[in-house]
Amino acid sequence: MKLARLENGPEIFLSLQGEGKNQGTPSVFVRTSRCNLYCVWCDTPYTWNWQGSGFAHVEAREFDRDRATLELDVLEVAHQVRRFDCRRVVLTGGEPLLQAAECAALGRVLCAMDERYQIEVETNGTIAPTPELDASIDQYTVSPKLEHSGVERALRLRPAALEALARNPKSVFKFVVRDAGDVLSVAELARDYGIDRDLIYLMPLGTTPEELGVRRPSIAQACLERGYRFSDRLHIHLYGNRPGV
Repeated sequence: MKLARLENGPEIFLSLQGEGKNQGTPSVFVRTSRCNLYCVWCDTPYTWNWQGSGFAHVEAREFDRDRATLELDVLEVAHQVRRFDCRRVVLTGGEPLLQAAECAALGRVLCAMDERYQIEVETNGTIAPTPELDASIDQYTVSPKLEHSGVERALRLRPAALEALARNPKSVFKFVVRDAGDVLSVAELARDYGIDRDLIYLMPLGTTPEELGVRRPSIAQACLERGYRFSDRLHIHLYGNRPGV
């Protein structure tokens, strides 16, 4: 598996889930490297914004692909996960579904070691899960990107993938929203793809407690008005915006 590098090892760490349905739940995070999108506000640009790529990003920094990536076989990743006394695993990125076969294999290996493992995937919703992956996964946290991501619509919204994920009973949807216009975009996507409002989480755009605080009230009000659920970014408040937390 291609993983993000954290200091001298892979970015595999124990933390509290900071976002979405399982906010506050102890989880082991496995951060995959590589992404098929290029969101301008992405908080993990070291998984995709390589030197010479030419992508715009708020940090205006590009990364050395070889130095930012570590490649491990699935069994070694499983052993790294097993170092922690925690049975909830979050495959994040980057975009994990670019490595669907490896993610499926990791889920199988972990559950063979201990059937109590619960595997969650955080995905941008542009790739439909394979049957092999679906058999290993307990939850998809799907985060389709809106216009403020800076990614053209044809790349960030793939109808076939979104339809497959919307039909999947394991899916919940988490949208990064900035303002009222974004809430309208979420409502349109929910209508077009038949996403139940009880499965929708709105999360304010921001990488500091101050930025989140400015946007939080209006987004919370939108949740009350539309019956959506609110997600903060707990890890930002607890640890700040940095890798490995």
